[in-house]
Amino acid sequence: MNRRELMRAMGVLALAHSSAMPTAFAQEDPAAYPSRPIRVMIGFAPGGSTDTPVRVLAEAVSKILRQPVVIENKPGAAGVIPTQLLQAAAPDGYTLAIAPAGVYRLPYTTDLKWNPATDLGYVIGLSGYAFGTVVPASSPIRSLDDYIAYAKANPELLTYSSPGVGTTNHLTMEQFSRAAGVKLNHVPYKGSAESLQALLAGHVQSAAETSAWVPYVESGKLRLLAVWSDKRMARFPDVPTLKELGIDIVQTSPWGLVAPRGVPAKIQARLHDAFKQAMEMPAFKEALARFDMEPAYRDPVQYQRFAVESMKREKEILDTLGLSRK
Repeated sequence: MNRRELMRAMGVLALAHSSAMPTAFAQEDPAAYPSRPIRVMIGFAPGGSTDTPVRVLAEAVSKILRQPVVIENKPGAAGVIPTQLLQAAAPDGYTLAIAPAGVYRLPYTTDLKWNPATDLGYVIGLSGYAFGTVVPASSPIRSLDDYIAYAKANPELLTYSSPGVGTTNHLTMEQFSRAAGVKLNHVPYKGSAESLQALLAGHVQSAAETSAWVPYVESGKLRLLAVWSDKRMARFPDVPTLKELGIDIVQTSPWGLVAPRGVPAKIQARLHDAFKQAMEMPAFKEALARFDMEPAYRDPVQYQRFAVESMKREKEILDTLGLSRK
């Protein structure tokens, strides 16, 4: 996918801002909230690494708030559709969404009519994903040092796959390339499944992917060179982090729960407290562990600060790569 194709794909999200925020909504006494079901939109398909833990949270929060918390899956566009839909939702606490980190690069890749840092109500940061760099088990590259050495000896010839141009995987590998002083050959695919199948079939030499590689590493088909988290994965304690190997990068693509801008403070606090209580239950941690993920709590102030910092960082990276909308 080239830059033009990326822009066209992201352009479907640029809905008219004129219809974004209702001019009025039925006021409800915050003390009575919630008095009806709450819906949480997720921009990914059912059963995945975002959907599964959120459904566990929803079940717990339903009991805490004594109202159903209903999950609605709206996959596509790298998971950002729900945050776009929030722009047309009443700020009453009954329509929420999971915000992926990719939302913070939207203003720089499409003609977005709203600002993710200021036009969302940040409720609570929940978790992040596990990423890593993998090669076939038969590869002569046995470590990240080998990987860098090969790339230096063969500029722009060492290939890596990702789920697409402009994804977190792609942008992080570009950061890695600069930090390591190498030039890699990026081969984008339409998703993690295609990316990993290309690696297994020998079409590329490496892959920058989320923990979808776990079963292939455990079965001995792939070799995990490094993880991108702040600390080693419990499942693979012998595999170092990028930071341990001298590459000052930590990437987990954090995500959390957001609401429309303008939700009353007492309702926002009620939601935060309920989801924080649910986060601390064993069931949530167990659901995350299935995907080698961990809780990553942020309160509303921390979460919005993260959004502001993320937007600045995304712009710098996209500008450097020439992927920003001009």
